[in-house]
Amino acid sequence: MHRKRNSLYFAIFVLGLMLSACNAAAGKTGTPAPAESPIATLQPAPTPTALPRLLTICTGQEPNSLYPFGTLNLAARSVLGAIYDGPIDTFTNGYRAVILQKIPAIGKDDVQVAAVSVKRGETVVDTAGNPAVLDIGVKVFPSGCTDEACAIQYDGRSDLQMDQLVVTFRLLPNLTWSDGTPLTAADSVFAFTLASDPATPGSKYLIDRTKTYEVADDLTAQWWGLPGFHDASYADNFWPPLPKHLWEKIPAAELAKADVKAHPPMGWGPYVFKEWVVGEYIHLDKNPAYFRAAENFPRFDSLTFRFVKDAPTGVSALIAGQCDILDTSLRLDGEIELLTELARNNQVKLVTSTTPLIERLDFGIRPASYDDGYAPGIGDRQDILGDVRTRQGIAYCLDRQKVVNTVLGGLSEFPNSFISSQHLLYDDQIAKYPFDVNQGIALLEQAGWVDADNNPATPRVANTVSGVSMGTPLTLNYWTTSALQRRQVSEVLSQSLTECGVGVNLQYFSQDELYAPGPDGPLFGRKFDLVEYAIGSTGAEPPCSWFTSQQIPASSNKWLGVNISGYSNPDYDAACRKAMLMLPGQDEYKNSYAAVQTIFANDLPSVPLYMRIKVAVARPDMCDFSLNAFAVNDLWNIEGLDYGSACGG
Repeated sequence: MHRKRNSLYFAIFVLGLMLSACNAAAGKTGTPAPAESPIATLQPAPTPTALPRLLTICTGQEPNSLYPFGTLNLAARSVLGAIYDGPIDTFTNGYRAVILQKIPAIGKDDVQVAAVSVKRGETVVDTAGNPAVLDIGVKVFPSGCTDEACAIQYDGRSDLQMDQLVVTFRLLPNLTWSDGTPLTAADSVFAFTLASDPATPGSKYLIDRTKTYEVADDLTAQWWGLPGFHDASYADNFWPPLPKHLWEKIPAAELAKADVKAHPPMGWGPYVFKEWVVGEYIHLDKNPAYFRAAENFPRFDSLTFRFVKDAPTGVSALIAGQCDILDTSLRLDGEIELLTELARNNQVKLVTSTTPLIERLDFGIRPASYDDGYAPGIGDRQDILGDVRTRQGIAYCLDRQKVVNTVLGGLSEFPNSFISSQHLLYDDQIAKYPFDVNQGIALLEQAGWVDADNNPATPRVANTVSGVSMGTPLTLNYWTTSALQRRQVSEVLSQSLTECGVGVNLQYFSQDELYAPGPDGPLFGRKFDLVEYAIGSTGAEPPCSWFTSQQIPASSNKWLGVNISGYSNPDYDAACRKAMLMLPGQDEYKNSYAAVQTIFANDLPSVPLYMRIKVAVARPDMCDFSLNAFAVNDLWNIEGLDYGSACGG
């Protein structure tokens, strides 16, 4: 194109010289020169139209739905995050408002704890945290009470006041849906109404504990909890708006089953849904009505989510330029060694983060066979893990740092509590168990496990261990799944345990076998000595309830619960319940969770092994792409992603 333009300029230049020569010759012969013609001004060539900027994100799964309610997989959350943007982002240090003016907080005018009168027959929340019709014998917390010691059983006659939480949410002004329709608080209340419909999938936990959710004005919605409901996550009780003007007259059952052609998702976010080719890709275009468009967001004119079958295919596509980002749904943690090498050679950008998911080793403190009474010798395993010193000694003998360094490439950490050290409520003063063979052996010997044959290569045996017959070897069954990473972890840990004289029998199960329900399943049937598995929580509050007595799976609760160790301590239960009744911003909130962590670290029903990691990869010139340990959506800042020379512009 440039050669053609230069040739044209050259021809005009030569023609001008020829005309000048002719005119000069005419002057020499005395022939009058013709009248001078206006000289044409050359116009600059038009600026080429900029090509559309495209972003391609490759995922390891196809969205299981684009309907906001229900159980959504990672890919679905990523796509919907590009369409909706927020309305609230959750991070390690709490919440960030996206389309709200601010995050409500106690001490401000947007969060109130009010004492309200309640009468017999009204629905309240009892001391167990469950909705209940107030009647004779129902146990509740009266106003001002946040402890079991001051709880009462309602007598059916007395005047009773209970605390009610009221939270006010205020939208940013001038928000619109992508079709230009104003977005108001009524859209949020419509979403609550739709979520409350029995035909709408998804948890009804918060709905069941909500007194009312209503419009105060176009920009303001108010949430009222049931009396007695102490919700530490109150700041997240704003329902993500849904387009009332489009969906109000459609039955909930139809919306739940409809495909995107019938009812495509409409949001207020940086991108607008355009097309879903099943098995191949989802295409989105830039939203011109995006509320941050004046800030030049989003950076791209279109966004494509492309589905690839596995991590190796995704890495190849990224290197070939067919993907700009490989998201965490591709489970790239198995390719860490390769990706680290590619990043070292500047062929990719490796992005990692820990997650709230904790890989842990639980002790079988109280097997299910003990529930009808402990009877060793006639079917019950001996009480080899009942002494806390045995559990603490074993914890010192687990080389968790070696696991982090060798299996996880140094990209994680081993926590000291049931929450990450990055969590705002983590207490650094609790007992810790770094790898220390001498300390581990000392505690095992205090519990009565001795090296009878002076051979450290053989298991220790019981000498004066409470509840264990003399001469019983300290040999434990270590169970987990057959996943490669867990095999590697269990081998490292079993080797370090042998250094303390703890014998280990490794056994691997399929995922279905290990997680089978009780009473037959090894995990929920509480049949193990040691079991390695993962559990996590996406909420901002520490899940201390995991280790409460109420959570022990047993025949009495149809084997439902996550306290598979059988650990039971009334002091822990009380401390956890008290912490769960406190609200962020109250004086005792942090101290209550510190007390829970102290008991957990001393009693040690479980050893947290490491924080599971999530891994993403991008082209080497990608900027503003990061992962956050506590973000529900890994592409939380999708509007700001950029690459190439445009970065920083």
